[in-house]
Amino acid sequence: MLKIEHLGIAVKELQTSIPLFEQLLNTPCYKTEIVASEAVSTAFFQTGDSKIELLEATKAESPIAKFIDKKGEGIHHIAFEVENIEAEMKRLAALGFELLNQTPKKGADNKMVCFLHPKTTNGVLIELCQEIK
Repeated sequence: MLKIEHLGIAVKELQTSIPLFEQLLNTPCYKTEIVASEAVSTAFFQTGDSKIELLEATKAESPIAKFIDKKGEGIHHIAFEVENIEAEMKRLAALGFELLNQTPKKGADNKMVCFLHPKTTNGVLIELCQEIK
């Protein structure tokens, strides 16, 4: 793993959270994007070499809506940048980590992604991400 690529934070409303994080981080939101396959709207902030991703559910049955219903707003996942997502997925699966998707899928911010089940990572949802080139 190369670095922490971003922290994902579940929020109820991007409309109120974007201005809050712009003030908090003293930087503008550089991108918003809808990821229909995950039923989520995202907003990104650059903080040094890493990013913050805000996640708002677009459907009541989406994973983010369920997360907020259960735990409230807050840190949802940690994303790590990898050079070769398929090789990293094979390595981690061989070590006993449970992959939530068996092949990489398109995520936000021009990335291919895979998530690891929190039950195999001490309760933390981990995302692997590789830049699409």
